[in-house]
Amino acid sequence: MAERGKRTVRDLRRGNRASLLRHLYFEGPLSRQELGRDTGLSAGSISNVVGELIADGMVEEAGAVESDGGRPRILLQVAPGYGYVVGVDVGETRVRVELFDLALTERAAADLPLSDSGHDVDHVVRLVLDGIDTVVREAGIDEREVLGVGIGVPGIVAQHDAPGDLPGDGVIVHGQTIGWDAVPMGRLLRAGTALPLFIDNGAKTLGQAEMWFGAGRGSDNVVIALIGSGVGACVVTDGKPYHGASSSAGEWGHTTLRVGGRTCRCGSRGCLEAYVGAEALLGRWPGAPKGVSEETALAELLAAADRDPEADALLAEAAEYLGAGIADLINLFNPHRIVIGGWAGLMLGPRILPTVREVAVAYALHHPCVQTSIELGRLGTDAVTVGAATLPLARFLDTGGERPVSLPAQADGEQQTESGPLRNRIARAVR
Repeated sequence: MAERGKRTVRDLRRGNRASLLRHLYFEGPLSRQELGRDTGLSAGSISNVVGELIADGMVEEAGAVESDGGRPRILLQVAPGYGYVVGVDVGETRVRVELFDLALTERAAADLPLSDSGHDVDHVVRLVLDGIDTVVREAGIDEREVLGVGIGVPGIVAQHDAPGDLPGDGVIVHGQTIGWDAVPMGRLLRAGTALPLFIDNGAKTLGQAEMWFGAGRGSDNVVIALIGSGVGACVVTDGKPYHGASSSAGEWGHTTLRVGGRTCRCGSRGCLEAYVGAEALLGRWPGAPKGVSEETALAELLAAADRDPEADALLAEAAEYLGAGIADLINLFNPHRIVIGGWAGLMLGPRILPTVREVAVAYALHHPCVQTSIELGRLGTDAVTVGAATLPLARFLDTGGERPVSLPAQADGEQQTESGPLRNRIARAVR
């Protein structure tokens, strides 16, 4: 038996696989010589680990490059088709589900409107499960090829695992703004799928996507802001998302910018969200169109601002409050970058970003402010979905390609039956 705290040969092998696989994923294609130089592993270790990964199908050749005076060097990359990951965004008006290969190339997608049921828990669970089933079927793959499902949800995500739980089973969601109080989201979803589950706050999944592939890449201290109907943030310090004592860190939208100010949908007053969130903005615009999506209404607000003084004043006020809120982030966290994302943030950004920067400079401490850039996200409106998909992908890389444990497969037709066993299992989980 190995001594506690002492690394075994198996631990070292797994660590080498993880180090090589992760580096190859983010920096590849690379040759064996470049992998040795970058990871510090010996030529023998590189040869052994690469041989294993190729034999397992996780790594494949990706062409060759000329070398100085010798044979061409073979380039290697993580095999995109080795497995698949699913990303889910439980948004404000819809559930978006996408299936990706390991290169995060979209293979199938499903948009499921929340409709009149809103964020009713049973309704959301049903949409998520239906979306997962749809994208797996449309991609034409076996469910066993899916390494996991990442899900970005609104609210505070807490983990309460019990002995024998699989990944995600013990997740509890506290979504005050949408009426979720200690919702056992992990167990509700587990009642309808055998796939490994990875659940986190939507702003944090957006943040991971921007850190891996977008505007946050290359910096270890970044705040990624999500502005949609509401407002949230992912605070990254020393390269890692900051969760706080109970995973509620990043609720930037519910910091108080004005004592006794406007009522926020969380029930408090004067929150940043009550001044810059899309729902609050549209609620204060007399010209807001009825019966259209928030995305459509916000686009009309932006278009009207050039001819409607009320619309223009509303956006100017939002820019000032957002700039002041960003100044608070600068003073509190001293980030290298602040990235504004989310569908509303990306729509508003081109018009209000210059004012936001000016206001942030006026309100923030000078020394940290001059070291901070404020920019828009680069991954578009589906960044939450991409970020959610990185949750199972991160586990795959960190474990050196280990496949997570899943439940036994459902009987044929069981998951698709609206009134059959799946519906009954969800009902039991709710109780």
